[in-house]
Order: sequence, then C-alpha cells, then structure tokens
Amino acid sequence: MKAVIMAGGKGARISSVASDIPKSMIDIGGKPVLEHEIACLKNNGITDIIITISHLGHIIKEYFGDGKRFGVNIDYYYEETPIGNAAALFHLKDRLAEDFLLINGDILFDINITKFMEFHKSRDGFVTLFTHPNSHPYDSGLIAMDSDGRVTDWLTKEDNRPLYYKNRVNAGIHIVSPRLLDMDALSPKVDLDRQLLKPLAGTGKMYAYDSPEYVKDMGTPERYEQVKRDFLSGKIGARNLRRKQKAIFLDRDGTVNKYVGFLRNMDEFELLFGVADAIRSVNESDYLAIIITNQPVIARGEVTVDELQAIHNKMETLLGNEGAYLDGIYYCPHHLDKGFAGEAPELKVYCDCRKPKPGLLLQAASAFNIDLSRSWMIGDRESDAAAGQAAGCQTLKISEGANPGAEASLLAAVEKILGGAQCQKA
Repeated sequence: MKAVIMAGGKGARISSVASDIPKSMIDIGGKPVLEHEIACLKNNGITDIIITISHLGHIIKEYFGDGKRFGVNIDYYYEETPIGNAAALFHLKDRLAEDFLLINGDILFDINITKFMEFHKSRDGFVTLFTHPNSHPYDSGLIAMDSDGRVTDWLTKEDNRPLYYKNRVNAGIHIVSPRLLDMDALSPKVDLDRQLLKPLAGTGKMYAYDSPEYVKDMGTPERYEQVKRDFLSGKIGARNLRRKQKAIFLDRDGTVNKYVGFLRNMDEFELLFGVADAIRSVNESDYLAIIITNQPVIARGEVTVDELQAIHNKMETLLGNEGAYLDGIYYCPHHLDKGFAGEAPELKVYCDCRKPKPGLLLQAASAFNIDLSRSWMIGDRESDAAAGQAAGCQTLKISEGANPGAEASLLAAVEKILGGAQCQKA
C-alpha cells in the first residue's frame, strides 16, 4: 500500500509557533511532525510514500530526501501554485492504482493501520475515514454514521448543525480507493473535504472507522502544546490498539446523568454536577471512558433506537461543550418482562449483555483490546458492580447519600482511581 501525505499547507493559525518552516516540520520531541508520521507508516509496513509539497516545500525535500535514511522510499509532487489540498491526487492518478492512505501532514498519530485496513476492505467503499471523538467538537467538522459505519452526513465547520450531535470528527487519515479519482474534479482547485468527501455522505460509498487511538492536529498553538505534553507522557504510543488498553466503564443513569426512572425523553436528560470534570480527567489520563448501560425502554417499546441515539447525542454535546468526550457507548436493549404496549417481542430474550451480566464490557474489551483486570466499573447499583466483577474489573459504587463504602459522586470516584494510579507510578 502507498501513502500520500498532504504537506503543502501554510499553517496560518500556528504561525506564531513557526512561520519560517512548513507546519509539518514543527518539532515534537526533537523530530518534525512529518518524521513521526513516516515512522508510524514504516512500523505498519508502509514504505512507499508520496509527499505533496508547496509552501516552503524545499525544506521538507532537503530534510527527507529520497527517504532512504528513514527506511522508506519518498517521492514528491510539487505544487507551484495553490491548487487545493486534493487536486494533486488527480495529477497522481496513474501512480495510485490501488487503495492508498491519504494523510494530513500536520497531525501526530500512532495507530494500528492493519486493523483500519481490514475494516476498509470489509466495507468496499470509495473512502474510509478514521474518526474519533475530540475535546472541541463545537468548532470541528462533524461526521454522522449509521450502525454499520456508513457516513450519513458530513457537517463542515461553517454548516448549521443540530442542537445536539454525536461527537465524532474526521481525524485526517483516510483510506481511498482509486475509484474516487474517477470522479470529475470539476475545477482546477479541489478541496478534499468539501468537494470530494462531503458529497459522498449518504451515498453508501463512504465509511467511518471509529477508534480511540491517538490522532491530534496542531492547528493552533494551544493544541501544539497539548501534543507536546502527550508525547512526553507517552500517551501517544500507549493508545495504539496493538497495546493493551485500560478503561473506566461508567453506568449512565444515576452515575452520569440525573436518575429519573426510565428515561424516555431527551428533555429529561441532565448531567450530574462534576460529571464533565470527571470524564475530562479520564480523557487526560491513560484510561478510556466508556458508557455501559441497560436500556430496557427499547424492548418495552417506550423509546426507539433513534430516540435513544438522540439522548446520547445530547449527552455527548453537553460533555463536548466542557471539553470532555466518551470513547464508546454500549447499551443493552433487552428486557424479559412482557405486557407493554408497543413492545418489541424479538428483544424479550435472555442475553449476556444486560447487567449484572458482563457482556457489554466484554464487547468493549474485544473492540478496544482492553485489559479488564486493569480497568474499573463505576455505577450506582449492585448490578453495575456485579457486571464489573464478572468481567474481571475493579469496581467502585457511587451514592449521593454517601453510603458506607460508596463514593459521593463520579468525580470523587474518578479522583480516587486516578490518584491511586499516580501513587503506583510514583
């Protein structure tokens, strides 16, 4: 497989950090960002690389040369005049006869590309986006997808967006079929997102591969400083799904949001005090944040899957507004009791996913390569603790009444876990 790295951007928003070099050459840990990208590609067995360059591109070419000293083969496509970040692909069409990686040149990442490729091949789309949640969805383009990963909508930063939305964004890493380049470019200048990818939303030809692995852009000085901190802490490499992960699993009702009985209406959803702070602390740690929730209202016919998604969109939006995000949401729709108007008979079954059974935690562990013995389950009920214990996790119970042995809030529970982890590291 070949990789095309788009490294021709001027980086106007980060010019205060480095205005005399391309933004892909900004230093992280003693090496340019682009060198970190190439190292990740090489570690995944990808050594045939094309770099598109323009603004100050000679600096890139002089540093990397033909790539031999980095263990790869590098060719260049030089844009004498700006032609958009995707027009070069049409000029390179004859050299891109097979599926290829297309990567933004100003992001730091460490991902399992093999797993990404396996997903892409299983869907046979024109494009597969690498998507993830981030801490600033309110000023990012948003990707909506169905349960099979088909991209149903693409909202750019300037588009009107719904009041509540799923926090998933395009990370700047794509797998592209050469079939995409059979499309008419329409104009000499071609913008990748707006002219090529966004029109594919809703066609069934574009998919999203969702992963908690580390991918972060450095479009602003603040994000650049965060990437430097993450590099020094070892977080970037630790999040690669080839490595075992740790998670803090969270019950939803009564733990993350105010308990109102069976939550049927999005308007009744309200985050508990301190929850965003707690989840943001998890995001900044080496744990994943994953919701594990029983939702019998689906089987009872009281809430549709779409209505549940709307509730979860509100949860993700409220968290995102405060810089927090969830790496995954797993729910059980089953319920054995019968006799409800509009119930779903096919969901009135015994299952292994309804807490206190551990099925949802096991699903998440399989998807994200989680070491359950180093993970935690936090909830407000005995069934949460039982599910966590059955999965092999450590558990904590929370209670606003501060029952003996229970933490007073999610924030208190998270602080206890992270404080203990810091003591162990020390």
